Amino acid sequence: MNRQDFRFSGAGEAKLQYLDGDFRVVSPGTFVRCAVTGRPIAIDDLRYWNVDLQEAYISPEAVRERLVKLGQIKPRQ
Repeated sequence: MNRQDFRFSGAGEAKLQYLDGDFRVVSPGTFVRCAVTGRPIAIDDLRYWNVDLQEAYISPEAVRERLVKLGQIKPRQ
């Protein structure tokens, strides 16, 4: 299954395996949750994720916040 195949599923939270440039649907659903904010992200709108951490993010700002929290980048001055 890939990003185009999720539409057959019903509503609910999906479980995904995040890959480089794509993801695999492990458990079908219509959304995933942002690892930083906890807000739902529609599968159609999912653009940001971390392959190593297997996490989804709602925005570039959420990605940055996560990386700062992990100490991988410095906070803005």
